[in-house]
Amino acid sequence: MPCFVVATPQRTYEAVVERGVLARAAEFVPARAGRLFVLTTEDVWRLHGARLRLGRDAEMLFFPGGEERKRLAEVETLAEEMVVRGGDRSSLLVAFGGGIVNDLGGFLAAVFMRGIPVIQAPTTLLAQVDAGVGGKTGVNLVAGKNLVGAFHQPLAALIDPSVLETLPEREYRAGLFEVLKCGIIRSPALFALLVERRDQVLARAPDILEQMIAASVRIKAEVVSADERESGLRRILNFGHTIGHALEAETGYARFLHGEAVGFGMRAAVHLAERTGCLPSGEAAEIRRAIDLYGPIPPLEGVAAEALARRLRSDKKTIQGRVHFVLPERIGQVRVVPDIDEALVRAAIAEALG
Repeated sequence: MPCFVVATPQRTYEAVVERGVLARAAEFVPARAGRLFVLTTEDVWRLHGARLRLGRDAEMLFFPGGEERKRLAEVETLAEEMVVRGGDRSSLLVAFGGGIVNDLGGFLAAVFMRGIPVIQAPTTLLAQVDAGVGGKTGVNLVAGKNLVGAFHQPLAALIDPSVLETLPEREYRAGLFEVLKCGIIRSPALFALLVERRDQVLARAPDILEQMIAASVRIKAEVVSADERESGLRRILNFGHTIGHALEAETGYARFLHGEAVGFGMRAAVHLAERTGCLPSGEAAEIRRAIDLYGPIPPLEGVAAEALARRLRSDKKTIQGRVHFVLPERIGQVRVVPDIDEALVRAAIAEALG
């Protein structure tokens, strides 16, 4: 049972990667907890609700799903429902679903009654290696992705690889881009596994699946423990996200899954790293080949490089007008680079758009 400790000033907790861990969820609910709430979607509950055993009854909160619905209005509606059902400062929320549910559920817990505990129970590959661990929560604005949010660490992250058996192929492949990101930023061994064992990765071979999830969660736990609030090291986790978030916002959060947008963002960042002399061309080609192994990224027709470049100015990682990019220096190492010439950025995005 791989178990990784996330140690932050706010809270120290475990990210548990284990088949069947959802059946042990009651072990992570404090005895003093009041009313329990489970935030999920109807499809996740239908497929996997029987796996989640909390030891006592819980109030169900069903979210319609969809990145375009991850908005403040939904948070208000859910909070009102919690009050009607007897929620108070002793309540506990379980976010049981994909990355959208983890993001929104974590934010709801952070602001309800000025903060109640949350347990993250991610059910997609992307959520298991990203949104479910680390305490970054948020909702979207029209202007950009996750521009309203809070750092709210969970009591635990319960990661059950067996739920991925029912994950649609497109959702699974989108999650693989986040796994690949982890390899590029910090683990040549994980990168090599994804390149060399592609058939087993795509077949969801249990041993390979657990190995790559555990490696990704270990990286996330180490980075978050060193830098909870993204003031330094944690910024490397944004590789592919700066331009990826711009793509999501520009297309109304409706055309691309988050992982697909990150895949495109990584491709653009690699072009930018090559153009700025940060990354040797040989390794740039190797990373691009790895990204292509787990595509396809949906068609990009109608998306303009100029429009994406404009979106970068409202990204939450832009500070005092300075856009920061995470660029690879080699496989397993990246650095944060600010103030890159806008012409180079537009050229790199155009190159990635093909």
